[in-house]
Amino acid sequence: MTHLTTHVLDAATGEPARGMGVVLAAASGQSIVAEAPGAIIAHGKTDADGRASLGPEVLEPGDYTLTFLTREYFTDRDTASFYPFITVTFSVEGEAQGGTRHYHVPLLLSPFAYSTYRGS
Repeated sequence: MTHLTTHVLDAATGEPARGMGVVLAAASGQSIVAEAPGAIIAHGKTDADGRASLGPEVLEPGDYTLTFLTREYFTDRDTASFYPFITVTFSVEGEAQGGTRHYHVPLLLSPFAYSTYRGS
């Protein structure tokens, strides 16, 4: 299993957000105007269940961004939306005794609002 997973639910339709582009990057600490502000680590698309696994088996401690490419997703569905992309910035902490911890970053999405949280 990869160290990072996500699940995107389109709250407007009540369906998984299939085929949404997702980019995992190292946070650069600079302006976050660009879609993926740091060095890209992995990218992919959500599957039929709105899920994606990204990145290596273990992420080093540090700050990361997970960018959801919502413009393309909504454009493909002929739906107007407010957010061209959504970037969630999060921190990976070092684990005691060399253990690893899985990170899950879900997104609940509609054309004009979104919510996220630290999943399990």
